[in-house]
This record gives sequence, structure tokens and C-alpha cells, in this order.
Amino acid sequence: MSTFKTLPLIALLALSGPAFAQETSTEETTEEAPTEQSTPPAEDAPADGAAAGGLSLGEEVSEGPQQGQTYTAAEHGDWQLRCVTLADQEDPCQLYQLLEDAEGNAVAEVNLFTLEGAGEVIAGANIVTPLETLLTEQLTLRVDTANPRRYPFTFCAPIGCVSRIGLTEADVAGFRRGNQAVVSIVPLGAPDQRVNLTMSLTGFTAGYAAVQEANAAERAPAADAPAE
Repeated sequence: MSTFKTLPLIALLALSGPAFAQETSTEETTEEAPTEQSTPPAEDAPADGAAAGGLSLGEEVSEGPQQGQTYTAAEHGDWQLRCVTLADQEDPCQLYQLLEDAEGNAVAEVNLFTLEGAGEVIAGANIVTPLETLLTEQLTLRVDTANPRRYPFTFCAPIGCVSRIGLTEADVAGFRRGNQAVVSIVPLGAPDQRVNLTMSLTGFTAGYAAVQEANAAERAPAADAPAE
């Protein structure tokens, strides 16, 4: 990454600094005082981030993702470990993959996360599909040659329609040993057709271990906090 070379510019501004200052008269004042002393008008108070004379003091810019922003912490095969920046705790993370159709068009996305205290469900995933999805046909997910499972859609938002699915230990184990999964949806405008989207499982084992580790660290402060 290139770095801006600001030192010559700073030196130039330092040399030209007097040009920004208000000019001061060097003439001597007369001994006679004026008959009336007028009160000089009060200068307008500088706005936030500005100094007198209209000069900007600037504002600090923090490097890296800001609070509430999503960033990619690592990549594991065809999966990305995406995390959200939080101020006072470890950043929660999910596994992310963009799903494309046969023509390479981005159609859906998968956000997979771990869970605790949900019984036999140890993980979950939000699968987001286009708004033009026929919801009554639901969504099916098949790993390799195993029988597919059908999941309903939970809600739709401006970004698309979301199916929130739960994953058991057996489901996660199937992802670990599988080669690829297929997510199938039906378009609203073509109810007699089915769109099959390949979900690669390359890198899933390492990615799942990474999201487990990241979220264990995120939950640690709450677990260690003393009871009230």
C-alpha cells in the first residue's frame, strides 16, 4: 500500500504561514487619543473543527473498519470469515459465501453462524434469495447425493427473502465431509422452473473452526462477568 508523502507539503505551508495571518500595521500610533472609542465588532465564533481566521483544524480519521461495519477477517477456501466491528467486545463473526447461477450472476448468499444453548441445533444460517422468489415453493438444500431438506422462508426485506435454517451436529458433519451443496429455489415469474445454486464446501471445515473460535472469544467477556 502506498503512503502519501506529506512532508514537503507541510514544509511549504509552514514557510507560507505568515500569509494566512492577519497583517499587523507597523506604523506608530499618534499621541492624541480619538474623541470616541468605537467598540470593535465581535468576531464570529469558529465552527466545530475550525480555528479563527477560517482555518480548519481537521478531524481525526481512524484506520480500519468503523464501529458497526462488516469486514473480511480471513478466507477459507470458498468461504469468507466476516465479522462486525463492535466497540466494547470481541467482534461477532459468520461464514459467508455468495451463490451464483450457471451464467455467473450473483443470486443468493449464505451467512452461517454458530449457536449455544439451542438444544440439538448447534449452528444456523441465513440464506438470502431475490425478492422474485416463489415463497410457497420454499427452499431446498442438498449435500452431495444425500436427500434434500426443505426449509420455509421467514421474511422478506428490501435486500431479498430470507430462509433461516437450523443445523444439527449431523448437518455440520455432512458439510465437513461433503464436496458441494445445492440450494434450489423457484422463480416467481417461472413457477415451472427451478434454479439450482452450487454452494461450495471447499474450506468449510477450517472456516467453521475459525467462526467457532471467533465467537467463543466474543462470548467470553459475558461468561466471565460476575453475577449481580
